[in-house]
Amino acid sequence: MPIINRIAEFQPELAATRRDIHAHPELGFQEHRTSDLVARQLQSWGIEVHRGIAGTGLVGVLRNGTSKRSIGLRADMDCLPMQETSDVPHRSTVSGQMHACGHDGHTTMLLGAARYLAETKNFDGTVHFIFQPAEEGGGGGRVMVEEGLFERFPTDQVYALHNDPELPLGEARITPGPVLAAADRIAITVHGKGGHASRPHTCIDPVLVGAQIVVAAQSIVSRSMDPLDSAVISICQFHAGSAGNVIPEVAELNGTVRTFSPAVQDLVEARLGAIVRSVAEAHGTHAELAYTRGYPPTINHAEETRRAQKAAAAVLGDTRIHREAPPRMGAEDFSYMLMKRPGAFIGIGQGDGGRHSVSLHNPRFDFNDDLIPLGSSLFARLVEQEMPRG
Repeated sequence: MPIINRIAEFQPELAATRRDIHAHPELGFQEHRTSDLVARQLQSWGIEVHRGIAGTGLVGVLRNGTSKRSIGLRADMDCLPMQETSDVPHRSTVSGQMHACGHDGHTTMLLGAARYLAETKNFDGTVHFIFQPAEEGGGGGRVMVEEGLFERFPTDQVYALHNDPELPLGEARITPGPVLAAADRIAITVHGKGGHASRPHTCIDPVLVGAQIVVAAQSIVSRSMDPLDSAVISICQFHAGSAGNVIPEVAELNGTVRTFSPAVQDLVEARLGAIVRSVAEAHGTHAELAYTRGYPPTINHAEETRRAQKAAAAVLGDTRIHREAPPRMGAEDFSYMLMKRPGAFIGIGQGDGGRHSVSLHNPRFDFNDDLIPLGSSLFARLVEQEMPRG
């Protein structure tokens, strides 16, 4: 793979940085140590640093030449509230927190590209290195946009990389159109009438009502939607009662809805609300649905996707680029940036058939350090390709 030789030379230093971040994970909007580390390194390479965007977020600015062209490269920095169970030497030192999605690697790959570009300056224009907090549910990307990210740092196009354990190391998934789903949250509260388990006829059982809501909700996808559309409705929590012989007063259900279009989003919300109300009414009680819109779908722009494919092919090889692939039901708040500026979200493989093929959000996940020079080279090639000198 034709990675950039200079980036390969400082791969050991990048791997050490990645492992340091992994060992000291920080939750969304709490990435103070990570943000400090990133700022110090950028400044040591002569890159202008702007901090305090979305709290712990920061942007590094590197200018060269006279062109007014600009490009944004984004990495996320936060970890997940999970207990790590791996036995790697650099495992998390913070109880209940770990980098189980590879954000430690994403941050490091962008640092590698920044160091190389600051040394070589083989481009004509401005690069914005965007280090974002709180991707894991906190909406740090949305907050950065709302706080004027692209007004303060005008950007013609914007790109992000995400590791993919399901793809072999060095392959990339870069497709136009929807690549990840919208993620909405649902909370259902069922009110019943409690009592002794031996006298159900004197009670209204919210567990029974809730169970029927769970089953009926699945009919939305199978019977209310166009079969060519996609959606996933998952009820992931069901809490009720405190004893085995007591019919409780209340049942609480929580879950997610994943969709790719606003029309399907609207349909699912309306139908789910109707099911919650009608099933409860049929049992002589009432229930409420709280439907919270989350991250919008991540939609790649066609032209910028083509440009990302070209840069990736130069680094990884043309046959290792997956240009057609079905969208996935995961979600990403890079979607907010793509709603404001054209760009693309790139999945890059890290799988090795062993421990680096462990899925994202798994307590044994670890980023593959062999991916670092590939991702850094891809970021750098994008800049050199889109803003060539001369």
